[in-house]
Amino acid sequence: MSSDLRDLYQEVILDHGKRPRNFRRLDQPSCSVDGYNPLCGDHFMLDLQLDGGRIADIAFEGAGCAISTASASLMTEAIKGRTVEEARQLFKKFHRLILCEAAPEDGPPLGKLEVFSGVHEYPTRVKCATLAWHTLCAALDGQHGTVSTE
Repeated sequence: MSSDLRDLYQEVILDHGKRPRNFRRLDQPSCSVDGYNPLCGDHFMLDLQLDGGRIADIAFEGAGCAISTASASLMTEAIKGRTVEEARQLFKKFHRLILCEAAPEDGPPLGKLEVFSGVHEYPTRVKCATLAWHTLCAALDGQHGTVSTE
């Protein structure tokens, strides 16, 4: 990866880490799930509003490092308005990107989420980047309570 591209990726992560999008609570969510990373203390509450199999709205609140906050912010932007199945496909692609595995060609494109492609170089940060995503999957599966990265 070129130095310019790495700088751009870092800029996007810092921007979303400092000014996260969809950082709020929903008034009447279809479901709410806590996500917690005990290794570093990242903790988010994810609210999801479903409408006929589509993610009508999504929001989160909490505290975490720049990687986990940026990941949650970019995730909410990427999946809002998508179907539940598209969100699941996007999670699979994102997870494979984070683990530096070949992503499947089908499904929605990653877009800005590709800024996390270098996270695999820092194994302790993988859980930070995937916390919001695992919390999302729990919400889509109808789970309640707290999802932990451990």
